[in-house]
Amino acid sequence: MPRVYTKEELISKLKAIRKRGWIENARQGNVGGVGNTVEDILGIVENNLPIPNASEWELKCQRMDSASLTTLFHTEPSPRALKIVPNILLPKYGWRHEEAGKRYPKTERSFRQTINAVSRSDRGFKVVVDKGQKKVLISFDSRSVDIKHKSWLQSVKRAAGLKELNPQPYWGFDDLFHKAGTKLLNCFFLQAKTKKENGKEYFRYENIYMLKGLSLDKFVKAIDEGKILVDFDARTGHNHGTKFRMRQGALPELYRTVKVI
Repeated sequence: MPRVYTKEELISKLKAIRKRGWIENARQGNVGGVGNTVEDILGIVENNLPIPNASEWELKCQRMDSASLTTLFHTEPSPRALKIVPNILLPKYGWRHEEAGKRYPKTERSFRQTINAVSRSDRGFKVVVDKGQKKVLISFDSRSVDIKHKSWLQSVKRAAGLKELNPQPYWGFDDLFHKAGTKLLNCFFLQAKTKKENGKEYFRYENIYMLKGLSLDKFVKAIDEGKILVDFDARTGHNHGTKFRMRQGALPELYRTVKVI
């Protein structure tokens, strides 16, 4: 059985982990090792913190010296019934997969890119926050496509034309917030420095935050400011899922209450 903690006991345990200084990665070579190491010490699994008589809490850990994005959750765009990614974006706006004819069949196509609301990608895609409709939409503008994708743009013209996406993939604010709330309602957030010695990775957990009350307004604002991005990862043979991902260190900005431990 996993260990059960009161909130005070958990805070005390996290402080003790910080005092230990450098701790060897419990999952050498695993990008999730920064969280797995704390989970092992606490005796918990899958980020779920066993705090009875309280709202749901999760544990989130992050490397401080990494520019990589953190996946918040997976969710496919609406209208769901159309299966927009495999049925529209991939066949009409996709491009030849780099492993086509090698690892995959010659006809393998890819639609893989991470886009934000601040600037368009070099293929003309952008996230748009429509506060009037309370939607987060994906937009396409052929005029913003980089010249290096000229031949790809011609294929898009033949398959779908060069106007705005129709239908536009979207997520409703409420649906997004419900999805985020199941994963991020309240959490303890740890940031760790990293180092390598003799081929092994070590963590030193320095910052501990207690985050309460996920805010819809703050969540939408983070999308609008490009701190939360949309990541498409599909190929002909498999849709790996559409993800909402966050830039490093931005998690506390989503909450109404932020307490530094």
